[in-house]
Amino acid sequence: MTTLEIGIASFPVLMTLIFLRVPIGLSMFLVGLGGLMIVTDGTQVAFGRLKNETYSTFSSYSLTIVPMFLLMGHFATLGGMSSALFKAAEGFLGHRRGGVAMAAIGACAGFGAICGSSLATAATMGRVALPELKQYGYAGGFSAATLAAGGTLGILIPPSVVLVIYAILTEQNIAKLFLAAFIPGILAALGYVIVISIYVRLYPDAAGTRPAVPMRERFAALFHVWPVLTVFGLVVGGIYLGWFTPTEGAAVGAFGTGLIAWLNGGLDRANLTDSFMVTARSTAMIFFIVLGAGFYNGFLALTQVPQELADFVVSQGFSPWMVLALILVFYLVFGCLMDSLSMILLTIPIFFPVISAMDFDLVNLAAMQADAAREVLNAGVPEGMTDGTLAAIKEAMATGAELTRDQMKELGIRVTKGMANRIEAEYVAIWFGILVLIVVEVGLITPPVGMNLFIINAMDRKTKMIDTYKAVMFFVASDLVRVIILVLFPVITLLPLMLMH
Repeated sequence: MTTLEIGIASFPVLMTLIFLRVPIGLSMFLVGLGGLMIVTDGTQVAFGRLKNETYSTFSSYSLTIVPMFLLMGHFATLGGMSSALFKAAEGFLGHRRGGVAMAAIGACAGFGAICGSSLATAATMGRVALPELKQYGYAGGFSAATLAAGGTLGILIPPSVVLVIYAILTEQNIAKLFLAAFIPGILAALGYVIVISIYVRLYPDAAGTRPAVPMRERFAALFHVWPVLTVFGLVVGGIYLGWFTPTEGAAVGAFGTGLIAWLNGGLDRANLTDSFMVTARSTAMIFFIVLGAGFYNGFLALTQVPQELADFVVSQGFSPWMVLALILVFYLVFGCLMDSLSMILLTIPIFFPVISAMDFDLVNLAAMQADAAREVLNAGVPEGMTDGTLAAIKEAMATGAELTRDQMKELGIRVTKGMANRIEAEYVAIWFGILVLIVVEVGLITPPVGMNLFIINAMDRKTKMIDTYKAVMFFVASDLVRVIILVLFPVITLLPLMLMH
């Protein structure tokens, strides 16, 4: 067998180990190690790679952001921030039809802003909101589906652990990925609220009612949300104002939530030790998956599988949009069987080179030149520019034609094809990352193996899983509509980045 054939043959071996319930990190590690031994005909390269890969993986400064965000979410739970968010949202929405469920979505979105994990968001908000939903007569399946869907906002609304891993894998700017996730995250929350509004009208018995809360009590509950707003504003605002890096911001956020939890009486010495232990266990699990993926992806790179796949797809002349659609469908299907982090680590090194080789035409060189020229001309016509040159430049801007080198020299600007290609590559990488994050997130609530569904149903044993499955499909439909919109209109995701440029 050639090295390429060995690389391709590793996929069914890996899938077999995963379906035999071997931990995915260990599966990727074993297949990568065994593959390297076969390809290099010995153990020297494989064991040498083991030493180097372990050091390079765990010495990565960017990876330190992961335990900080996990610890921040744990401190936020101890500090009662999840409960405060839900009470505030419930005060303003609870008296409406389906309002308590809408409040749960709003609280999940708020908690997702200080917790980078979907599973943690679902579990935390389930403990807070599920009793309230049951108390006011919400159907068990509808309640579980709402909280499971709301939990997915934890990995979409920044900060997000999965986005950090994606940024490291694709060598993208973490802050820009966080920025690009904002609008899709808000659309997700709004979509879920619309779904709840439709569902309670189709099934009036699925949601009870609760009396309206006096306005004074609403604002009193809103006041208790200040710790969340403070931490979120400090972390995110500090990153974009240049006060600190994303990694430093995560540390500041963890310290801030810990301080607030201590002031609220939710954090003592015993809880602090427990918080560190829980964070350490979660971090160890994530890091081992990262190590296994790094080892397996190094083996794949040696066999040239990603490069050959990218060359094959490009040579076939497939439409970039068709390739993107097929990849997203793949994620939707396999997202029902695997957790989000494992999916990202396993597939991005294979699919990202393919997407990077496609031309989606997200950046127009002539439009970039026109914007730069317009900025110069708005300040006044450059000294020495003739009327003929000015007229030619304005004609090119009006017709969408590219400026010549001499015209750009007259304007004192330099917008080249190389610059456009670099921006295009960055836009595609970030846009693709957000799309992948969303479709992987859908897998967390898609039957039969949606992990968020099992987490919530474990808290409510009386609710039949089939009832949760039926209700959650409305939320899945909302997610699919959102994916289609973001695919058809990339500008929705990229708008914050475009404003930066």
